[in-house]
Amino acid sequence: MAERSSTGLMMMMMVEPSPALALTLPAEVREKLAELELELSEGDITQKGYEKKRGKLLAPYIPQIQGVDPSLQVDHRIQASTQAAPPTSKHNKPRAANSRDERFRSDLHTEAVQAALAKYKERKMPMPSKRRSVLVQSSVEACTPPDTSSASEDEGSLRRQGRVASSSPYQAHPTVEHWFNRVIQGSSTSSSASSTSSHPGGRSHNATAGSAATVLADLMAHTQLDNHCAPPDVTGLSERSLHGERSQVASVRGLSRGYTHTSSTMETADGSDAGDGGAIDGVPVNSRVSSKIQQLLNTLKRPKRPPLREFFVDDFEELLDVQQPDPNQPKPEGVQMSPLHGEPMGVVTNRPPSLLASLQRWGTAQPKSPCLTALDNAGKPIYTLTYGKLWTRSQKLAYTLLNKLSTRNEPLLRPGDRVALVFPNNDPVMFMVAFYGCLLAELVPVPIEVPLTRKDAGSQQIGFLLGSCGVTLALTTDACQKGLPKAQTGEVATFKGWPRLLWFVTDGKHVVKPPKDWIPPIRDASNETAYVEYKTSKEGSTMGITVSHAAMLAHCHALTQACGYAEGETITNVLDFKRDAGLWHGVLTSVMNRMHVISIPYSLMKVNPLSWIQKVHTYKARVAVVKSRDMHWSLLSQKDQRDVSLGSLRMLIVADGANPWSISSCDAFLNVFQARGLRPEVICPCASSAEAMTVAIRRPPEMGVPPPGKAVLSMSSLSHSVIRVDTEEKLSVLTLQDVGQVMPGAMVCVVRPEGTPFLCRTDEVGEICVSSCTTGISYFGLPGMTKNVFETIPVTSSGSPVSDRPFTRTSLLGFIGPDNLLFVVGKMDGLMVVSGRRHNADDVVATALAVEPMKFVYRGRIAVFSVCVLHDERIVVVAEQRPDASEEDSFQWMSRVLQAIDSIHQVGVYCLALVPANTLPKAPLGGIHISETKQRFLEGALHPCNVLMCPHTCVTNLPKPRQKQPEVGPASMIVGNLVAGKRIAQACGRDVAQLEDNDQFLYMQDVLQWRAQATPDHPLFLLLNAKGTVASTASCVQIHKRAERVAVALMERGRLNTGDHVALVYPPGIDLIATFYGCLYAGCVPVTVRPPHPQNLATTLPTVKMIVEVSKSVCILTTQAIMKLLKSKEAAAAVDVKTWPMVLDTDDLPRKKLPQIYKPPTPEMLAYLDFSVSTTGILAGVKMSHAATSALCRSIKLQCELYPSRQIAICLDPYCGLGFALWCLCSVYSGHQSILVPPLELESNVSLWLSAVSQFKVRVTFCSYSVMEMCTKGLGSQTEALRLRNVNLSCVRTCMVVAEERPRIALTQSFSKIFKDLGLSPRAVSTTFGCRVNVAICLQGTAGPDPTTVYVDMRALRHDRVRLVERGSPHSLPLMESGKILPGVKVIIANTETKGPLGDSHLGEIWVSSPHNATGYYTVYGEEALHADHFCTKLSFGDTQTVWARTGYLGFLRRTELTDASGERHDALYVVGSLDETLELRGMRYHPIDIETSVIRAHKSIAECAVFTWTNLLVVVVELEGSEQEALDLVALVTNVVLEEHFLIVGVVVVVDPGVIPINSRGEKQRMHLRDGFLADQLDPIYVAYNM
Repeated sequence: MAERSSTGLMMMMMVEPSPALALTLPAEVREKLAELELELSEGDITQKGYEKKRGKLLAPYIPQIQGVDPSLQVDHRIQASTQAAPPTSKHNKPRAANSRDERFRSDLHTEAVQAALAKYKERKMPMPSKRRSVLVQSSVEACTPPDTSSASEDEGSLRRQGRVASSSPYQAHPTVEHWFNRVIQGSSTSSSASSTSSHPGGRSHNATAGSAATVLADLMAHTQLDNHCAPPDVTGLSERSLHGERSQVASVRGLSRGYTHTSSTMETADGSDAGDGGAIDGVPVNSRVSSKIQQLLNTLKRPKRPPLREFFVDDFEELLDVQQPDPNQPKPEGVQMSPLHGEPMGVVTNRPPSLLASLQRWGTAQPKSPCLTALDNAGKPIYTLTYGKLWTRSQKLAYTLLNKLSTRNEPLLRPGDRVALVFPNNDPVMFMVAFYGCLLAELVPVPIEVPLTRKDAGSQQIGFLLGSCGVTLALTTDACQKGLPKAQTGEVATFKGWPRLLWFVTDGKHVVKPPKDWIPPIRDASNETAYVEYKTSKEGSTMGITVSHAAMLAHCHALTQACGYAEGETITNVLDFKRDAGLWHGVLTSVMNRMHVISIPYSLMKVNPLSWIQKVHTYKARVAVVKSRDMHWSLLSQKDQRDVSLGSLRMLIVADGANPWSISSCDAFLNVFQARGLRPEVICPCASSAEAMTVAIRRPPEMGVPPPGKAVLSMSSLSHSVIRVDTEEKLSVLTLQDVGQVMPGAMVCVVRPEGTPFLCRTDEVGEICVSSCTTGISYFGLPGMTKNVFETIPVTSSGSPVSDRPFTRTSLLGFIGPDNLLFVVGKMDGLMVVSGRRHNADDVVATALAVEPMKFVYRGRIAVFSVCVLHDERIVVVAEQRPDASEEDSFQWMSRVLQAIDSIHQVGVYCLALVPANTLPKAPLGGIHISETKQRFLEGALHPCNVLMCPHTCVTNLPKPRQKQPEVGPASMIVGNLVAGKRIAQACGRDVAQLEDNDQFLYMQDVLQWRAQATPDHPLFLLLNAKGTVASTASCVQIHKRAERVAVALMERGRLNTGDHVALVYPPGIDLIATFYGCLYAGCVPVTVRPPHPQNLATTLPTVKMIVEVSKSVCILTTQAIMKLLKSKEAAAAVDVKTWPMVLDTDDLPRKKLPQIYKPPTPEMLAYLDFSVSTTGILAGVKMSHAATSALCRSIKLQCELYPSRQIAICLDPYCGLGFALWCLCSVYSGHQSILVPPLELESNVSLWLSAVSQFKVRVTFCSYSVMEMCTKGLGSQTEALRLRNVNLSCVRTCMVVAEERPRIALTQSFSKIFKDLGLSPRAVSTTFGCRVNVAICLQGTAGPDPTTVYVDMRALRHDRVRLVERGSPHSLPLMESGKILPGVKVIIANTETKGPLGDSHLGEIWVSSPHNATGYYTVYGEEALHADHFCTKLSFGDTQTVWARTGYLGFLRRTELTDASGERHDALYVVGSLDETLELRGMRYHPIDIETSVIRAHKSIAECAVFTWTNLLVVVVELEGSEQEALDLVALVTNVVLEEHFLIVGVVVVVDPGVIPINSRGEKQRMHLRDGFLADQLDPIYVAYNM
């Protein structure tokens, strides 16, 4: 064997050409290779197709060995090496049998899985990072799987799996196992730009440098570098950083440094080498997160997407890519099947007329003969029920039920009534007595599980069944009744969804002996219902299947004949005796044949899995009824096996023999127990379903039946419902055992599962249907479903019925094999149709379990189901992990399961979740309750401890990325004031009215001086503190005098010159206002700066420093307290305190008169600088001239009708934008009184602002979104208390939210609703809109129509179109008008690309022209040229004269039916969002807020959300308001909702604590700060999930 592997190695080495050959590729071949690369990267070609074509192109240039196609060589080697593993390999060592998880594993399947895994180069997957507190043991750094080589096969570097001799593990380590272990312990080169090789064979890397294809590939990677340099830079980094980033991407993309000596072209793109993780623009590349993201980018496999077809894309509908059937898929070729008949039912001479007649016969003729032995948890027999006892006790119960239970002298029960049987699994005796007692009383028993808690999995559905069956009485045992949950009254609690039940205890003391003359009626078996058996459907709903007396009897006969049961035999039953095979063999058929049943309770099996084998040995049982699980468990505990013998068994009935993994349990069981007398031929698998009962069973050997069959089928053909015996590909096969012959007297056919039940062809898989007198009759109370299932008429291809008898669908999928044996490949319940191919949940479970089963999965507990996301089913795998599994093990296991399933089933797993041991909802006997698990997954209540989502690989039906159409040329568009037939979207506010008394002043300082003389004592400002009392007031003259003193100080102490910039660092208050005017008086330019937060200097002080530096301030004015803070030790830790400019405190200034107030030569001179940090994290200061300042004040005065007699309340930050203007400028200009409420004070007194509004009876008030949110959240439940404190808001005419974003309708509406009770008019709340170029464009004001709301189609918006829709229509998004356009302001909507005007209701950039536009950016970088067109730009056609400023916001204008104050029709401006914030993904424009809104709706624990992109990956950050164990539930929900509603795949989901998403003073999310924090790994996330 070892020789073979070394020849493989030599063969590989011979193929390698010299590097010289690599350089001689003709140009056209290089070009074609480059095209191929491009196609692959665009997703126009599959990975397979790419490899095939590439192989063809390169074939002539690689010396071939005896004509072997080079693309096949790798496979030969892999097969050779898997067989080449020497016998010492871990897998082939005969290991102690208890170390194998045999239940789910035929050795063939396990080997297939291991071989499939070996085919994969260990893919580099970034490991999810978990917060340390959530981690089990291992540290995150050690968790990142090492890079086996830094070349990534996915970025098209042409290096395919294992072509490089020594980078493949096989030569160095012949065993696969060794390789994986090594990777687990692996090196810690987690940085994505790691060194070439992280395993021992690394140095020989260059010696045997790759096969020809690799060398060619590497060369190609360089000659065509421009195809895939850096991903398009969506991150807004500067050019400088792009350069660095590109080098990093290049080095990650696989230009391993080991190769650089081969030829000089192999340097990285720009000669630099970022392999050591150099810092890029301040983001350290080797930080944990960014390197992982790089790794993720390298790992994202190209979706297996068929070449895109040309299809028509409707104007607004984004069409999902519909999977076309593959023309090469296998199709059934056989002839149409013909129904298969079982052998006729034998005629027995003394056949009893009914089952009760049998009971009576044995109970009277053989009363001493044992019927049932019950065992305790130690395995000791506690009671043996004899046939005599069964007969007498059943009679007693029947008599009691009919005669002794009454309500109001009416008997409680009448014959035919349904009765619930609630008996625990360890009390078969009481159950059997109750069951036969009901039959004797002609009542219908409905056996159900014991409800242990009020919230059992599926318990509500059982309640629904009981209700629909009209059950009013439940029978139970004394012990069980005591254990049921009780209500306060001591009665049994009513379970959720259950009808009211009377509970009757059937123990001896409660039943009465019937009088001598009472004989129960024993009628012949009729079509009346005998009992109802429940079953749970795939969706979790519970149905009751009715079985008639005749069918019950016929089924017992058929089983007796098929199993050759003899009178008096002993049978061991391990199954649940309440339903299914346990009931049929252990309660019904046993009584017909006077058999002795040894019932093994589940609780005993848990303690001693060998108990059933010991009982077979002790009682010399002839038959045992088990499930594969029981065989599997008994293998795990072999210490007591020595002295048992299974020689007495003539039949070992495997009740779930139809499961695909039962064969492995049977084989393994036989291997071990053949030595203990077990004969191979006694293993008899059977197939059954609740509807059809037993469908087929393998006959015992004495019946002379053909030998058992085995089928090895191709999985990929099965996924197309075609049976192909597999020959070539040994990896993806399904090995099946037959389930024997059809039952006596039955007719079976196989039909298509969907649509008309046409008969299948002989080589086609379909649903097995049975026509027989032994099946159930109906679903209780569900006639429609009954007709579909119990009365199916299969038809031939010509449409004629197969038989005049109706068939019952069994929900088993299978076919009829050779020798008329039946084979089952799966159940309808487990069927998952993914992109048109069928996969069986059980098969996927078997594959997952074959990946290191014992090491990882707890007790083999895995659930597989599919969920529908984006119009296709997606596979979800949930497994319980062993308590001792480390983080690393779990991630390793997950990635290998994905590979195994992909290899064997050719299907991607959408989500793989691991939950702690014992946390999945259990079915009654310990299995997994699948529908409940699925429900929890969809509700986000599964609480996994590890999650891996793979939407990138699975979701292949996304709509085509949008290609932008070239715009129509200008000439054809504009006629008069119409664009393309629509009115040009242009609007303006009122004309600025005639000058009023103070409008002759162009300068604010003149206004203040004039007011100080004309109305010196008129109060302008009232500042409130947190208690709601007035902290300070200021009249016109007080402000004036204070300003004079500041001006004197600036000139004398500061020696400042005219035009110097002064930073004002004050808390919100009157000082800020006075010093502002002091600067104007002295001819200095004020810059207002928010003071640093004393508790948070590290983050707030650098911003202060930055503004001071960028604004070139030569002096800082502030208070003494802040002055100390700026120079404190703590400050020194955050910034360089030595470089502060001069700092003056203004607390006690000398009273000196200013000689004269500065008069600027022209109103165009700079009045003040307005600095603000935009949401994209850019610090931008704008220049406001004196003219613009007074124009701004005049517009606001006119819009809000502000006069000296008015009062307005302001709860805003006074540092920038409209907040600054309202706080510092407007009162002085208009003379009204401003009540100032610092928003910070609301943190200690939420009701401060609203109380002030009510107390001062304010008509006009301004606030920010953050204030509104604090009120909504903090006061929502306290409106009653506020009313008692006489807070009344009926005085408010307008309450305006100052914002620079799309109006937040949900927030404003909930605010209005909550405070409606305090008299707030629903019409009062509105929003304003301003931005950097113009701080006040719209403001509702006091006159004019109410703001309107329209609904637009969100999908059209992504295509930059506005499509109005009705409220409530799918994908609709409400947009509210942002207030009225201010007087003197003109707005136009322009095309972002062509800069041409747009028509009414078209989406474009909002441009504004107004006397109060800012005059430009003030930046230290001197990049004015970059932004010049922000402030003075002209339309490319139409009115090319007007100078406009670009706001950077997308929006549209729409003419409404309302009329303005001027009598014109009103034009409404709708703001959609900031252009800088939008995400360009898949060619479409997304607004983060829309994605965030969807995400917040996805789960109740998501408090806030922010999204951003990083190298074309969408990153979603969610704040978790709840326990950390919910963190991982969010990953799948977030991914689902964004796929469903936005057709986007989320790349990374980050779960953080509440309050982590940074929010600025206006309440806007700072997404770019968040992104920087994420990349620098500063968020301390609870969990980071990288979607594959």
